[in-house]
This record gives sequence, C-alpha cells and structure tokens, in this order.
Amino acid sequence: MADRSPLLIIAAGGTGGHMFPAQALAEAMLARGWRVRLTTDARGARYVGGFPSAVEIVQLKSGTFARKGVLGKLLAPFAIGAGVISAVAQMIAQRPAVVVGFGGYPSIPAMAAAWLLRLPRMIHEQNGVLGRVNRVFAPRVNAVACGTWPTDLPKGVEGIHTGNPVRASVLLRAGAPYIQPGDYPMSVLIIGGSQGARILADVVPPAIAALPMPLRHNIRVSQQARPEDIDRVTALYAAEAIPAEIAPFFNDIPTRMSEAQIVITRAGASTIADLTVIGRPAILVPFAAATGDHQTANAAGLVQQGAAALLPERSFEVDALSQLLEGILSDPPKALAMARATLAQGRPDATDRLVELVEGLAKPAKYAVSEAKE
Repeated sequence: MADRSPLLIIAAGGTGGHMFPAQALAEAMLARGWRVRLTTDARGARYVGGFPSAVEIVQLKSGTFARKGVLGKLLAPFAIGAGVISAVAQMIAQRPAVVVGFGGYPSIPAMAAAWLLRLPRMIHEQNGVLGRVNRVFAPRVNAVACGTWPTDLPKGVEGIHTGNPVRASVLLRAGAPYIQPGDYPMSVLIIGGSQGARILADVVPPAIAALPMPLRHNIRVSQQARPEDIDRVTALYAAEAIPAEIAPFFNDIPTRMSEAQIVITRAGASTIADLTVIGRPAILVPFAAATGDHQTANAAGLVQQGAAALLPERSFEVDALSQLLEGILSDPPKALAMARATLAQGRPDATDRLVELVEGLAKPAKYAVSEAKE
C-alpha cells in the first residue's frame, strides 16, 4: 500500500550554509510524520552525510553561470533545463505537498518545477542579502523565510523572520548565563571561518597584547587559525605570555562561546545565529569579499541594537581593535547590556517557525496564496 504521508521536497546545495538549515527542517518534518526528499546536485551531495537515512536523496542536473570559462557558461542553461524537466516529471508522478528552497544553484530545478506546476512553495534565505537564486525566486513563491533580520528583499516582497536553525549543541547552551568582565580570568573567542581568516591571525594577537596590563593579564584566548598560521600565532601569544589555544577548528564552539566574555568573529549567518541563541557580545569583522557584501548585512541587526561592534576589514587594525576590546572588557555593565541585546535577537525556535510555515502552506486554503501576483 502506498504511503499517503505528505511529501516535502527540499531543494538545496552548494555549501553547508544552505544544507545545514535544510537538514534541520528535514529532521523536524520526519518527526511529524512527513516524507522528505532532498533534491541537490553532485556538489551538494557532499553534504548529505548528516541527513537522516529516511530522507530520499535525489540528484538533479544543474549549473552555475559563475563557473569560469566560456564553455561552462554556455553549458549551464542546458544542464539547468535538463534538471527542470526531470524535476517536473518527478513532481507530476508524485505530487509534493510543499517545495522549500534553501538557495544555491542546485535548488533551481526543483524550485522552477514547483513554480511551473503551481505547487505550494517557499524559500529560506540565511543571509541579510538574498543569494542570486533566491532573489530570482523570491517574487515567485508563497513565502520568504528570513534567517537574518533585517533582510534586503526585492521591492514588493515581504519576508518572515524565522531565524536560522542552529545545531542541537547550540540549543543546549541557549541563554546560558553571561559572566560579565571583571578582575578574574576572562575568555576571548576568535573564530574566522576558512575564508579570509588570515587577517584575524595578523591583527588579533598584537591587539590583545596592546591591552593595558591589568586587563591583559586576565585574558585567556581560544583562536581558530588556518593550519599555515598556527605556529606563528602560537608564537605571538607565547612571546607575550598570554595563555592561548590555537587550532584550525574547535569541535566545542558552543561551549567556548558560552564561556566567553567576548567573541571576535566573521559575520556568517550561522555564526550570527549561534551568537544570538547563546547571547554574547561580539566584535564583527565581515568578510569583504562575500557575495553582495552579505556579511555586513548579516551584522546590521546586531549593530543597530547595540549588541555588537562592527569593524570593517578596511578599519580592522591593531589599534582600532585593541581600543574596542578595552572599551568593552573594562566596562562590565556595557558588556552585559551587549550580551542581553544579542540574546534578544535570537530565534532558538527557528526550526519550529519553518515547520509552521511548511504546514501552513500544505493546507488547501493556502495553495492559491500569491498566485494572483504572478
């Protein structure tokens, strides 16, 4: 007998930033008795290892115009077209209740097919600026869920602030009590991601070393650094007798973040989500080369609320960072206010909000929403 449970198709791929929120939604919908199918391409398939085994993985052809070379650009439309035709055939054969896109070029075939067949559909955007694919589909879906708020949306498109789903290990630390700075050991966490982290390795150690000694002698550092930078960063801290743990990656970021008095970090969407769920003051250094400068947009909400300080790369220098650090760590009430402001921006229930949107779209009365606009 055929399974009559409603089918959710999730379209995502390209990067972990697209796939991790997709995984959170897949897990939640399976728990509610839905069937879940993930459509992606070969590139996105690298990230499916964490998805539950009950999720059906379907690879569809897609393509990107961002690929270098004339041939790659010429072939992209044909790859996308083949993927759309395949997706349409599959959706006709087994009509999904809802289709959700998380961005990235691998999501194009399923989202285009859902639009052509007028199926209930929505997108989720992780960053404060819509990615190229999500920007195309934003006016053509029934709902736009925004992980970061505010989000720069096309004219006439309204977004719903759901937040970005976070890992279970982050939720375990949600709202952990903040120990404000004082005359005792204080933790500074520096996380930079894999792209452009060299500037943090160059600037942060001398900036901490430049702090007034009464403040500096209490500092304990945890810093992520690229493998090629670890030895020199370790040596910089050792020369100044500053206790520091340096590694390419920490497996216990939620614990370290919850124990930190301040965090110095890039402004990726997932990092912002972790910060706001746990609630910690931060100095944000947006990655200048990010597409559409979306990391600056990601930081905007926290900066506007006084929850974080912003240091653009062009201003990210030793003296500027040292002064900012001193201003926060030597003013406990200010640091506490920043922590509380950060926590107020959090959406620990982001996955539940996405589930609510999906189930709302699945109701027959919702099917015609926004169709008149098309």
